[in-house]
Amino acid sequence: MPKTATPKDRYMYWLDNNFSRGPHSLIKWLGILSIVCITVIAAVLSLGRVPVNGEGSVSFIEAFWLCLMRTLDAGTMGDDVGWLFRITMFIVTLCGVFIISTFIGLLTNGIEHKIEELRKGRSRILEEDHTVILGWSEQVLVIISELVQANFNQPRSCIAVMSEHEKVFMEDEIRHKIPALGNTRVVCRRGFPMIAADLQIVNINTAKSIIVISPEDDNPDCEVIKTVHAILNHPGKRQEPYHIVAAIHSQCHTQAAHVVGKDEVEWIMVGDFVARVIAQTCLQSGLSVVVTDMLDFEGDEIYITKELDLVGKTYRHAIDCFPKNAIMGIKPAKMPAVVNPPMDHILRDDDELIVIAEDDDQIFYKPLEQSLIQSELISTDHRPPSIPESFLILGWNSRGPSMIEELGHYISPGSKITVLAYEESLPLRDTLSSTLPQSTTLEIKTGNSTDPNVLKNQQLDQCNHVLLLSYSGLYPQQKADAHTLLTLIHLRDIASKNNYEYTIVTEMMDIRNRDLAATTRADDFIVSERLISLVMAQISENKKLGSVLQDLFTPDGSEIYIKPIQEYVQIGVPVNFYTLLEAASRKKETAIGYRILADSKDPNKNYGVHINPLKHLEMEFALDDKLIVIAES
Repeated sequence: MPKTATPKDRYMYWLDNNFSRGPHSLIKWLGILSIVCITVIAAVLSLGRVPVNGEGSVSFIEAFWLCLMRTLDAGTMGDDVGWLFRITMFIVTLCGVFIISTFIGLLTNGIEHKIEELRKGRSRILEEDHTVILGWSEQVLVIISELVQANFNQPRSCIAVMSEHEKVFMEDEIRHKIPALGNTRVVCRRGFPMIAADLQIVNINTAKSIIVISPEDDNPDCEVIKTVHAILNHPGKRQEPYHIVAAIHSQCHTQAAHVVGKDEVEWIMVGDFVARVIAQTCLQSGLSVVVTDMLDFEGDEIYITKELDLVGKTYRHAIDCFPKNAIMGIKPAKMPAVVNPPMDHILRDDDELIVIAEDDDQIFYKPLEQSLIQSELISTDHRPPSIPESFLILGWNSRGPSMIEELGHYISPGSKITVLAYEESLPLRDTLSSTLPQSTTLEIKTGNSTDPNVLKNQQLDQCNHVLLLSYSGLYPQQKADAHTLLTLIHLRDIASKNNYEYTIVTEMMDIRNRDLAATTRADDFIVSERLISLVMAQISENKKLGSVLQDLFTPDGSEIYIKPIQEYVQIGVPVNFYTLLEAASRKKETAIGYRILADSKDPNKNYGVHINPLKHLEMEFALDDKLIVIAES
């Protein structure tokens, strides 16, 4: 400080510095000043032997207590006796009015400020073995709902959510959309996931898994990759690898994502995954119900278990040894999962089994003491040769090329694909036809699918499958879904009036619009971002499931198929699931459930889909009932 500064300047500078530090500094100095004032007056009363109300002097301790009470309650001085005592108490009262009152006011404001800071959600959480969700979108609500189901049998679990939104907003949304959290606590914090310092707020070093949510903007991948980079490169990173789950929307960002994430991130390729599910679902009615059943935590889902008693036994032997669980495949140690491996595969001591169960504590190993297979009921019918089919794709987005390519792996020779969309969103024909078999006809048209007259000109009487793609790259989510919904209503109306038989698979972008689509009373399935949320929740609970789902939803290897039951067993007679397992194994397939055609339009009966049935129960099947298998074709 300059030597020319006056004592007043120095005092004002000191006062300015202390005031600028906020209420904590003011409360400290006012508290000190209050104690000093009370101490001085108490010393005057005790040392000066001032009579208190004409009854004699008091000790310093008694005088201090008397002065403290007068500062807090000035209304008691009206009955004081003796002018010297009255003047002393008057000074104390003034201290109470100007200093103590200010001190109490600042203390109250400080507490309110602290409460407000806590409501903003910037305090660090002290949790261990919790799930961290970084970012915010409607997907968060689905993921939390699924994790609550997954942790239902756990005595205590925690989910920590951090995003740029206000803590109160996130808590209100969760409370409104997910009223029952069971044993799971959800803690919300406000912060920026791409800033390394903010990641410490949710204590990521002690988290069992981290889910990175894609933002709802035009280029979500950049923020997701940057967030993952911040997690893996922040100064306090733990030694053991993280378990991170994140989604990538654009194929061009795949390489960068793997470079950044290395082995600590399970990347979900949104475009490819949704395209594969749409393509496979349009070919097999009810398949998306099967997929959702296996991916959500309500009912049965996929688990990985190990049974040492099966070492040295074949895979075919293993699938009969779990009376309440369907076996899907194996997961070798440090190797990708294999669904539907060869039936004669010998299980090694490091092989784990991929099973479907109601929960991880509902996996029961019990070898059969005697065979329950009804060999006389196994059918020798073969699947009829495939015939050319007609596909109509209405709408277009970035997932379209992947879906066309996926269809090319499954459609019969001589099939026809027609794409009808707005001109500004239509793809180049050459980019699509190169991914299809040469025998497949591809036609691209310009038109508005919400116009019923345009739809009537698309030869719907000859159409076998209709795929409704969302205009997610052309319109905002709500407008794109409104366009899709209107098209769906027209399609069902045309089919109803003309008795047309075609399957419909509809893609919805916003999960909330799924209920609106259901009002059309269509038996089609709505494919949406919900599927991605389910996958993220599953993999966050078990990292090994990423390898299982990768093998299950790619053209290479085996996939889920829904095939006529009469190809496996005789219809009209009671048959147990052990027999269905044997019939499927003779075709090198793994059976995991069945579908009853009579219930295919009833949502209360899960559209007739039964995954992981009890193997000993007998069921009488009718014509056109289906067996759900994992097979190569």
